[in-house]
Amino acid sequence: MSTVDKMLIKGIRSFDPENKNVITFFKPLTLIVGPNGAGKTTIIECLKLSCTGELPPNARSGQSFIHDPKVAGETETKAQIKLRFKTAAGKDVVCIRSFQLTQKASKMEYKAIESVLQTINPNTGEKVCLSYRCADMDREIPALMGVSKAILENVIFVHQDEANWPLQDPSTLKKKFDDIFSATRFCAIKAIC
Repeated sequence: MSTVDKMLIKGIRSFDPENKNVITFFKPLTLIVGPNGAGKTTIIECLKLSCTGELPPNARSGQSFIHDPKVAGETETKAQIKLRFKTAAGKDVVCIRSFQLTQKASKMEYKAIESVLQTINPNTGEKVCLSYRCADMDREIPALMGVSKAILENVIFVHQDEANWPLQDPSTLKKKFDDIFSATRFCAIKAIC
C-alpha cells in the first residue's frame, strides 16, 4: 500500500514563496482543519497536482494557483511542491514540481519549470534524480502509487467544485465510471480474446 509522508509547499496561493511550509501526514489518519482561507483546500490541491499533474478546476491557466508576485512587490514568483511518499512496493520517492509566475507588461505568464522524481539508490544510499517531462511524471506517479490517475482525480483528491460528478447526466457518469474502473480497456481486451 502506498502512503504519503510529507509535503512541502512554497509559493502556492497564500503559502509564502520565501517560507517552506511542511505538512506531515500521520498514519493512519491526518485531519486538516482550520478557518476559511487557512489553506485546507490548497493542501488537497497540491496533493492532487503532485500526484496527477492536474491544476484545480478554478485555476486551469495556473495563474491563480501561484502566489501573486504583485503582492510581494516582485515581478516573478517561484513556487514548488515536494511530496514524499512510499510506493506500493515500499520504496521512498520524492516528487518535486516547480513553477514560475512572471508579471509581463500586460499579463501574467505561468510556466511549469521542472518535474523531478528522487529516489535513494539501495546499493550506495545516494539520491538518484530522474528529471521528467510533466506528461511522463503524470503517468509515472500513479503507477508508483499503485492506483489509477482516474481514482486519484475523481475519488481520492476530488475537488469540491467537481465533487458532484455522480449527479451528472448519464453519459458523463458512464465516462467517469469507465475511467475509474478501466472499463474501456477491459472491454477492448475482452473483445480481442
